[in-house]
Amino acid sequence: MNQKNYQKELEKIIDKVSGTDKKSVPALLLHSCCAPCSSYVLEYLCRYFKITVFYFNPNISESEEYQKRVAEQIRLIASYNHEKKGYPISVEEGDYEPQRFLEAAKGLENCPEGGARCFRCYEIRLRETAKRGAAAGYDYFTTTLTISPLKNAQKLNEIGYDMAQEYGIAWLPSDFKKRDGYKRSVELSARYDLYRQDYCGCTYSKMQRDIRNKKSADLQ
Repeated sequence: MNQKNYQKELEKIIDKVSGTDKKSVPALLLHSCCAPCSSYVLEYLCRYFKITVFYFNPNISESEEYQKRVAEQIRLIASYNHEKKGYPISVEEGDYEPQRFLEAAKGLENCPEGGARCFRCYEIRLRETAKRGAAAGYDYFTTTLTISPLKNAQKLNEIGYDMAQEYGIAWLPSDFKKRDGYKRSVELSARYDLYRQDYCGCTYSKMQRDIRNKKSADLQ
């Protein structure tokens, strides 16, 4: 079975909404995992949607790391608004609930990165985004996660559509890594001197990163 081209699906929606007048610009609740991943997504979408960034990432295991990433997200949005790249961007921070992720990950602690544990993490974050977006009357919701080459865009979109049906809010399909989106995010991260973390945030990905770093150091 052929996979959907989610970038083309997104472009169809953008074509539909781009001709609307300023009073009818659709509102988008955009879940963001971090400032670097959001950089391209915001630059791309803020011309077509009134965006509120929803920063909700209970997978981040350390409070200091969490706060560092939140600060970078807020700093990037302030820069974009100052430069008037598109419609003004708002930001909303969700509750920091690391225990919520750890409970969902029980039994999957030894799964490789990108597997079933990650899928549960996707669902936690997308469910909360859909729930809040529907309650607040947003037209669409989506996530920056599909920009990462390490994240499963097919699974993210499947979960997004499921959450859309459950909560009654439209899912904005995406595969933001397409059209050089990931490459552009790297360029923007350098331009704004953004902190680019080298692991997703959870304690399991951190352990895997540390193992990789140790192996690399041993080879030198």
